[in-house]
Amino acid sequence: MREVLLLCWRDTGHPQGGGSERYLEQVGAGLARRGVRVTLRTASYPGAPARETVDGIQISRGGGRLSVYPRALAAVAAGRLGFGPLRGINPDAVVDTQNGIPFFSRLVAGAPVTLLVHHCHREQWPVAGPVMAKIGWWLESTVSPRVHRRNQYLTVSLPSADELVALGVDRDRVAVVRNGASPAASVGGAHTRTSYPSLSVLSRLVPHKQIEDALAVVATLRRQLPDLHLDVVGGGWWEENLRERVRELGIEGAVTFHGHVDEDRKHELLGRSWVHVMPSRKEGWGLAVVEAAQHGVPTVGYRSSKGLTDSIIDGVTGVLVGSEGNDRDVPALTDAIGELLLDADVRADLGEKARVRALEFSWEQCAQGVESVLVASALGAHVSGLVSSSPQAPAESAHY
Repeated sequence: MREVLLLCWRDTGHPQGGGSERYLEQVGAGLARRGVRVTLRTASYPGAPARETVDGIQISRGGGRLSVYPRALAAVAAGRLGFGPLRGINPDAVVDTQNGIPFFSRLVAGAPVTLLVHHCHREQWPVAGPVMAKIGWWLESTVSPRVHRRNQYLTVSLPSADELVALGVDRDRVAVVRNGASPAASVGGAHTRTSYPSLSVLSRLVPHKQIEDALAVVATLRRQLPDLHLDVVGGGWWEENLRERVRELGIEGAVTFHGHVDEDRKHELLGRSWVHVMPSRKEGWGLAVVEAAQHGVPTVGYRSSKGLTDSIIDGVTGVLVGSEGNDRDVPALTDAIGELLLDADVRADLGEKARVRALEFSWEQCAQGVESVLVASALGAHVSGLVSSSPQAPAESAHY
């Protein structure tokens, strides 16, 4: 593998960047360390340079929320002809990230395309408005599977693979490479926990993350645990709505919004928490689950979010509540969190098992797994199934 082109609507520096962007950039950095030339084409945002190199990845930016797609296609096409911001590119493989909408890069790439899909967005599209929601879901569920009917797919969890198959994607073209995790500078434990009951939420602040449910939990449990406190770590355009909800619930003194923080501060906040809460409507994997687990902190979330059924082993490394068809069950979420806060032995047992499982995941192994998929694609093969996290282990199967 000599050169790889990555396409994504955002990068991690973007104000709305999150776990899916981090996955792609960690993979790119891992490939760059192996001597692969890696270029990332993504959207621009205020204060971002048009070009820069980060962790060995050459980043090219242009376009906004929707214009990033046609501008990226134009840049790829022009680059192959020797001009424009991507001039001179000649990738052996292209990763086209479908965050609801793909780039449809197979039309201009001139190289094998792997479609990276963290999860399907049926549940998220309504926030875009009724017209855009219909168009977006049609593109994601109908047009994209047809256009990419011969392409390799890559996703991050087994439930997400099942979702793709339900849309008509052949299972033998869907490879699963789970997220990695960066080692924390200092690992939390009993010595870092707060002296009072504490919860944490690590998330982008957008509607489908349903942080309101965590606020409702705090409002209810404060009657029994008056010192309970919630740390909300992360930022996003929905923050003011959440602050207003805090005021409505009368829990201003029980919630702290930390906004975007650096890696050390993020892990410090996770390490002092008793329980991590992820009330998201939908997750492809849930990177924050593993990051909390590094500190021996179990996560409680919704079974219906799909990806959490892969990142959390229910009753072993955390707790899943509700049913597959019920995307919100605040009473069940409240009961599960309350039980963990009141039972130190169960909480510690779940946390230590979560910590052990977190050791299975690293970004280096994630990058190796993705590289094996891209190499097979460049050779005309399709990879399917769970690609082992073991550096030496091959993918489950490949079809030529």
